[in-house]
Amino acid sequence: MIRLNLKDYINELKEILLNIQITDYINTNIELNSSIETAVRTITEQSKQGNKVIIIGNGGSASIANHLAIDLWKNAGIRATTYSDSALLTCISNDFGYEHVFEKPIEMFADKGDVLIAISSSGMSKNIINGLITAKNKGCMTITMSGFKENNSLRSEGMINFYVPSDSYGYVELAHSILCHCIADIITAEK
Repeated sequence: MIRLNLKDYINELKEILLNIQITDYINTNIELNSSIETAVRTITEQSKQGNKVIIIGNGGSASIANHLAIDLWKNAGIRATTYSDSALLTCISNDFGYEHVFEKPIEMFADKGDVLIAISSSGMSKNIINGLITAKNKGCMTITMSGFKENNSLRSEGMINFYVPSDSYGYVELAHSILCHCIADIITAEK
């Protein structure tokens, strides 16, 4: 039987959180606090101009996306949405293929100036990457959150890219959730 040592688990998570790497669109390193401030400023400024926040993710990342969207609109008064409705997912998957499941609604509903937050633990999900590329083509501001391999495809695609240096789904998802809560909490406190 494997015994979980909670203190070791928490210490490893702490080490991972302290080593999150953030880069901009030209792969220049950004300091953590500065990157959070930039994400907060981007979301609030675009919201003030009437734009919305779109958050996409698969599986656990979809749950994080849904949670962030709810926190942003309920607590911070910012229009935020996800495209994780089961009817939408199955319709688009059936008609176009799962790799287009976020791309198609972003083509239809995203507006120039919206903010897209793309969350993928592996950073290799084709549907997330397609959605992000479509959002960029429509003039959206983009923020990514990824993990696993340092050279994952998503990591270099956003204006701000949060990379969690771990290959554990649990740690990567926890770190993404913490980043999202931090952003939402700061925006809410500033309202």
